[in-house]
Amino acid sequence: SAPTSYTAVTDLTEDTTESGKTYTVGVCQLVQHEALDAATQGFVDALKEALGDAVTIDVQNASGDSVNCGTIVNGFVSKGVDLIMANATPALTAAVSATADIPILGTSITAYGVALDIDDFSGTVGGNVSGTSDLADLQKQAQMILDWFPETKTVGLLFCSAEPNSRYQIDEVRKALEAQGVTCEEFAFTYNVTWYAFNDTNDVTSVTETAADNSDVIYIPTDNTAASNTEAIANVLIPAGVPAICGEEGLCRGCGVATLSISYYDLGVTTGKMAAKILKGEANISEMPVEYTDATPKYNASICDQLGITPLDGYEAIDG
Repeated sequence: SAPTSYTAVTDLTEDTTESGKTYTVGVCQLVQHEALDAATQGFVDALKEALGDAVTIDVQNASGDSVNCGTIVNGFVSKGVDLIMANATPALTAAVSATADIPILGTSITAYGVALDIDDFSGTVGGNVSGTSDLADLQKQAQMILDWFPETKTVGLLFCSAEPNSRYQIDEVRKALEAQGVTCEEFAFTYNVTWYAFNDTNDVTSVTETAADNSDVIYIPTDNTAASNTEAIANVLIPAGVPAICGEEGLCRGCGVATLSISYYDLGVTTGKMAAKILKGEANISEMPVEYTDATPKYNASICDQLGITPLDGYEAIDG
């Protein structure tokens, strides 16, 4: 499907009006779902507060299609925008391919080294790229599975094979679980791990059914395909009585029991503040390290009730 767009023009502030400068920022968001929507909104709100009427923000949605990401960012480059915000890894890689000159800030990126194929990533991308990461501690996420379900013997790992950051998370969680004697089911590969690949949304139900049939617990990383299909996943897992631990709050709200999740809105705000500094000449993007935000342990009260699970102490209920 074709990309969708809207333009957000921010309110007037005295500081930017006096400077006389105006800015145009292009936002490329991979797909519409709760986490990415929140990150974009946080970004827009932060720029509104920092730059007011001096900035025009063109937000475009690629409708889950990486080809659309390329079309969108090439359009931004042609228009000569002052900065590009790339929301999710395919948007970031498309932007990096499109320009080496216009500042690019990523958000909702799990691992920049993986996304941009950088060996020995040191925390700063350099060049015209920086941004924020949505990575929560993967060792702690793996431990959550055993904290909530100490009798777990087999964990099914649900993710999209087309998302390199999902592969990274799955691999790290697998290693942490195997170190504690937990089996991660093997299907496509000879390693001791199940790689359930969502190549398109039509696969979600059948893949989830296979996972539920072969797993005590499901783990789902911060995966855009899964996040766009939480209802389909829940419609399989809940009747099957199989709980899911998720990599972010939006996923957990839709189909999970618990999560160690960041606030994607806060992540977007951080990204917006970085953008304001770049546009106002207060920071050099080539020297800006990737920024992170704190994660909070949360649980889904509704799904816990449906599965007869008592929430652990130290977890807060997800709103809604």
